[in-house]
Amino acid sequence: MEQKKQSFMQALDEFIRPNRQGYLFSVLTSILGVACSIVPYICAGQIITELIQGQTSVQKILPWILLALAGYFLKVCFLNLSTSLSHKATFSTLEALRKAMVEKWQRVPMGYFQNNTLGSLKTSFVDRIDSMEPILAHMFPEMTANLLVPVAILIYLFLLDWRMALISLIVLPIGFALQMGCMKGFAEKYKEQIRITKKLNTTLVEYVNGIEVIKAFNQSATSYQKFTDAVNENAAFYVNWMHDTQKYMASSRAVMPTVLATVLPFGVLFYLQGSLSASAFVMIMILSLGIIKPLLAVVDYTDNFAMLGTIAGEVRTILDAPELIRPAQEIKITDTAISLENVRFHYNANTEVLHGIDLNIMPGTVTALVGASGSGKSTIAKLIAGYWDVTDGSIKLGNIDLRNIPAEQLTNLIAYVSQDNFLFDDTIRENIRMGNPKATDQQVEQMAKAAGCDEFIRELPAGYDTKVGESGGQLSGGERQRIAIARAMMKNAPIIILDEATAYADVENEAIMQEAIAKLITGKTLLVIAHRLSTITDADNIVVVENGKIAAQGQHSYLLKNCDLYRKMWAANQEAADEKEAVL
Repeated sequence: MEQKKQSFMQALDEFIRPNRQGYLFSVLTSILGVACSIVPYICAGQIITELIQGQTSVQKILPWILLALAGYFLKVCFLNLSTSLSHKATFSTLEALRKAMVEKWQRVPMGYFQNNTLGSLKTSFVDRIDSMEPILAHMFPEMTANLLVPVAILIYLFLLDWRMALISLIVLPIGFALQMGCMKGFAEKYKEQIRITKKLNTTLVEYVNGIEVIKAFNQSATSYQKFTDAVNENAAFYVNWMHDTQKYMASSRAVMPTVLATVLPFGVLFYLQGSLSASAFVMIMILSLGIIKPLLAVVDYTDNFAMLGTIAGEVRTILDAPELIRPAQEIKITDTAISLENVRFHYNANTEVLHGIDLNIMPGTVTALVGASGSGKSTIAKLIAGYWDVTDGSIKLGNIDLRNIPAEQLTNLIAYVSQDNFLFDDTIRENIRMGNPKATDQQVEQMAKAAGCDEFIRELPAGYDTKVGESGGQLSGGERQRIAIARAMMKNAPIIILDEATAYADVENEAIMQEAIAKLITGKTLLVIAHRLSTITDADNIVVVENGKIAAQGQHSYLLKNCDLYRKMWAANQEAADEKEAVL
């Protein structure tokens, strides 16, 4: 709630402050530029006065013409310099802001990404921050200058004739009042715009990701109801918003430039009465027009305050999201023994998924987690990997609570291979090298051979330099997993977690992957989640997980004798294997 009370300057102060000098110079040069833009008006007034007074000498008029041209030239120079300075400061600010968001995402629990859709995160990181650029780059210098210069003109008008100065302001309150009609409920409407845009982005990402299913079931874009509803809602929102504000905007823009409607009649009256000189009248007419243009520019920025405040609040919400608190200083860890003591965990406040887990994993051993889908196996593995903090209890590595181990140090100790391994849209070589950025090309290829994927890689058109596509989409599921295993082997971490790492493999590929895994785990601590029980019969300890609890644990032979659930799972596994063999 406190974040909503912050102004955008308070919310973004830590990012704007390092660039304040750039913004300051931008404001100063913008003021000079707008001030120079008034010079041609003054010069025009002087030239007209000279002509009215019958002065036709070029020597008298030429200096005013040259001064007007100089004013215009300096205006262009100062405003361009101001724009350059403000954009440099703004891009530096937005760069720091995006870096802070990325660093924040590295520290938040994985649940954060489950609660925020890809489309929503993309909107915040790309669209919302991009929309700050024109506001920050132009609002600071231009709004400041466009406020100060009309004030200077008004002071000069008051010096010429205070009555005419007041008369020149008559239409402004009316114009501003109409403009405020546009601003009615703006903050709430802009927040709704952000919500609808995020919804559209999320629906679009879902639509693109599911295009194969949509085509398989003959669903066109128009019949895909969720997508079309989001598009229609987005369009209707903007149409209705423009409909509500257009009458105020049109009226404001029609009224504000009509300053001469008051200046001319009163000026003529005062001139005829002899209380206003012709030269002063001409100068007041011209300068009164110079008030309006800067103020109209100010009006254009009024809605930017609400926009920037809403965006800054959204960004601040991301930066202030709860994170995994870890120390910065590395600590000494003597062994890789893992212990879970009365571990409880829930993804949200209402649903607990692990209920008092107690488990010990000794260094250099193989521990397998088995159980039905949704029993809590992957949750246990991800808690050990430090993706979340336990809700209650503790997980210790080398007798040290994971919460007391720096995140980077824990990451270096664990290699995690899941069934849905993500590959970056880069070459195969670089995806494997990610396990050890300092590895040479030769080391990468050696590791690929050890993981059993060298042969199929060399058959690709560009070999190791083949781009895998977005999320590795150019490769099969089995090929992606083998590359992921090579990447994990390259990391050479003392603890390996395999979360159904052979799920997509056929019989032939599974044998290759099992051989690679055997090389990977030599001398290391292994935690494996297996869907094929035949692959973990030699494990040092098999842990049967049921409904978020440990139902039994022990070696294969012990569980067959003493655990009904494991016995049923084994029988089902053998039956499935026999059916597959019969088909082959």
